[in-house]
Amino acid sequence: MRRRDVLRTTAIAGAVTVLTLDGVSSAHADGPARTPDEETRTLTGRLPADTADFVYLPVEVPRGVREIAVSYTYDKPSVPPGTQGNACDIGIFDERGTALGGLGFRGWSGGARTEFAISAERATPGYLPGPVRPGTWHVVLGPYTVAPQGLAYEVRVTLRYGRQGATPHPVHPPRRAKGRGRAWYRGDNHLHSVHSDGLRTPAEIAAAARAAGLDWITTTEHNTTSSHAAWQGLWGDDLLILTGEEVTTRNGHIVALGTDPGTFIDWRYRARDDLFGRFARRIRQTGGMVVPAHPFGACVGCNWKFGYEHADALEVWNGTWTPDDEMAVAAWDAMLATAARSGGRWLPAMGNSDAHREPQVVGLPHTVVLADDLSHDALLAGLRAGHSWIAESRAIDLTFTAADTRGGHAGLGERLRTDDAVTLRLTTKGATGCTATFVTDQGVLFTAPVPADGTLEWHTTPARSAYVRAEIRRSSGAMVALTNPVFLERRSQAATGSSDR
Repeated sequence: MRRRDVLRTTAIAGAVTVLTLDGVSSAHADGPARTPDEETRTLTGRLPADTADFVYLPVEVPRGVREIAVSYTYDKPSVPPGTQGNACDIGIFDERGTALGGLGFRGWSGGARTEFAISAERATPGYLPGPVRPGTWHVVLGPYTVAPQGLAYEVRVTLRYGRQGATPHPVHPPRRAKGRGRAWYRGDNHLHSVHSDGLRTPAEIAAAARAAGLDWITTTEHNTTSSHAAWQGLWGDDLLILTGEEVTTRNGHIVALGTDPGTFIDWRYRARDDLFGRFARRIRQTGGMVVPAHPFGACVGCNWKFGYEHADALEVWNGTWTPDDEMAVAAWDAMLATAARSGGRWLPAMGNSDAHREPQVVGLPHTVVLADDLSHDALLAGLRAGHSWIAESRAIDLTFTAADTRGGHAGLGERLRTDDAVTLRLTTKGATGCTATFVTDQGVLFTAPVPADGTLEWHTTPARSAYVRAEIRRSSGAMVALTNPVFLERRSQAATGSSDR
């Protein structure tokens, strides 16, 4: 099969990222298989090692189709040691087109599935049910990595004919739960189910969240919104469920946290395309936060390349503590020092489990946020302000405050303006046997074992420490808890007009 055209998307200046091939509207290879009720068309081809990020296969869908089903395979030749082999994702756009950020998106399963189906009544997890309208649909292949020999693929598209059913009205989670008024709430905001590459069902995730003592979770599937309507009957007064997406690009992953249900955030761009700001604004316009995920992750495409100008917070702890998290905390701490020096904007830290399957633990870690109530708006306001800390589990609790000799005080994410000496107080529960450190813009200035009563104090001044944050670790170095900073500022410095965020 020949290539028909190479498209340069107008929004992506100077970057060849998409390739549209000949359509699947007529016989290819073995020809279409047809019965009175269905027709199967097969498309084969080979992508070179330097192929585009996304390859679109047009499929002409005639009138009378009630369901479209797709399956695919690709070869996995042996490659030299240290060389990436073939890995190819898949998704689909309907007759409304493939424009970046457009309306045509109907689903994505990445490399988690080899087949899927869409009808008005139902769709495979990862895909959106709805009418199968006539026109040109596009199966999209995402050759994530390609072996030097290239990638040979076969895509089979089956069109099933008949009367279309009714599309169910999606039922989305409420934006508020009963809660406890103004309180500290625990939430895991990076989770995967069978709607992307996870193995847990939404019901299993909800049960695991309750078992972990969480107050809220966010559903964040890779590049799809299909899970947003999959939680009916699973929320309650004790568990709030927010909707979002893990926007999985070739240059890093973004947790779009708390976007409006059904909001699709496109992922088909790289840092070189200068498009991230556009989609970061889209996340905020639809009620969400922009949170770069596992910025030093080891997987292909996981390293964060977009910079932090458009971020609202940073996921510095992802799952079980690893050297990747150590690097993320160090990079975040360096940004705190820059913000303290300029008096400008800073990024709060977050921690999430990114749990996909057993034995990965939902809630290891999670973020504990001070919010006025258990609601979408209150939780995100607390996260944006940095009124939060990260816990390994529900067994860990803490408070961290700063106070001067005249009654001035500040908590996490706040700024204490004073010319007096300042006392930092850390009070913990569940951390006996661990070591606490107080970290400043100068580095670690205080370290001590957590005592039996769980309380530690340390004294400093704004002249000595621009901010102070706390860490609690085991003897192995594994993190148990991590706080956002308390900023200290001399009153004379405050008079120059520096801002809190």
